Amino acid sequence: MKRRVVVTGGGIVSSLGIADDEVWRSLKALENKVAAMPEWEVYEGLRPHLAAPVTAELRAFSRKETRGMGRVAILALNATENALEKAGLLGSPELTSGSTGISYGSSAGDVDALVDFYRLLIDKDSSSLSASTYIKAMPQTCAANLSVHYGLTGRLITTNTACTSGSMAVGYAYEAVANGIQDIMIAGGAEELTPADAGVFDALFSASTDNAHPSRTPRAYDKTRDGLVVGEGAGTLILEEYEHAVRRGAKIYAEVAGFATNTDGTHITHPNQSTIEAVMRMALKAAGLEPEDIGYINMHGTATVSGDIVESNAVYNVFGGKVPVSTLKNYTGHTLGACGAIEAWCSILMQKKKWFCPNLNLVDRDEEIAPLDFITGTGREIDAEYVMSNNFAFGGINTSLVFRRVPEA
Repeated sequence: MKRRVVVTGGGIVSSLGIADDEVWRSLKALENKVAAMPEWEVYEGLRPHLAAPVTAELRAFSRKETRGMGRVAILALNATENALEKAGLLGSPELTSGSTGISYGSSAGDVDALVDFYRLLIDKDSSSLSASTYIKAMPQTCAANLSVHYGLTGRLITTNTACTSGSMAVGYAYEAVANGIQDIMIAGGAEELTPADAGVFDALFSASTDNAHPSRTPRAYDKTRDGLVVGEGAGTLILEEYEHAVRRGAKIYAEVAGFATNTDGTHITHPNQSTIEAVMRMALKAAGLEPEDIGYINMHGTATVSGDIVESNAVYNVFGGKVPVSTLKNYTGHTLGACGAIEAWCSILMQKKKWFCPNLNLVDRDEEIAPLDFITGTGREIDAEYVMSNNFAFGGINTSLVFRRVPEA
């Protein structure tokens, strides 16, 4: 029998802010955080000059503590410090006892370190390499650095699955706790901002080039949407076995009711409607729920032409048009490996406060988009016992998480 798993802490670093009250003010103010990036104009042929950077001041850590960390790991460290603080676990012997593990991911390691790493091959010069270059550049840099920083001796899982890195990390952490492998898991994802990411989506004709109007893009599900905007940040959730959390008097923010993941098996970049439908049904089954039990869905909502159509129709086939839905990417841009964890924590915050954000910039729904109950205007008050958060990634990787609001919260 699986054990109950609850969320006892969470933290995010994003363009919305760092502290929960700051994030909440940004959401309630309906603030789009996309900004012009004139410094990107130096890249010949790069059409998008928009992004959603983290502008808040990060916590200061010593050089010794961060010498193996690039920006992506430092973002992850900031989010994790906030999450552990909320959970009352900072400095706890439980972190080093073996009962705590970590599940964390990103699309890639630190970009500057990657550049230094490959300069040897390009310039035939090794002078840019240092003892920490690979540690900063390696794909598991967030999970490994956090493990060392907090002295973790439990299981380490690294999820480098592009836009599902964060949600996959939360899901795998949930399974580790539910199956009795660990009592506590640190879970999340991170991504640092780089024009290279914008260039990748530009090459796929999936990036917004509405450079003159940052506040009106991205506009997922709108007829005039022209693609995604890249962002950066990190999100961390602390997952814990329910009885363990109760015994130590931890605050419980939500319960992880269900998780599912699958792969399309059809195309490396084009989403597949049938498997997206399937992953949501699997998550509902894992949670022991029916579609009508879900009170809100956080949509992946990339604002790409095909992605929005496929996702919306998959959701419609499972839920009909009755469940309120919105996407956070119209606020934060697409934070890639971080989005699953950032959006999960924001969904939990909204669930607790019984208010859910609207779809910014959705003015005229594309007729090919399914007629879902898109939240618009100034948001909506909803008493949702269960919420679902969905994310999909290159490689045909789909995830669906279900969270339950618990009485203790």
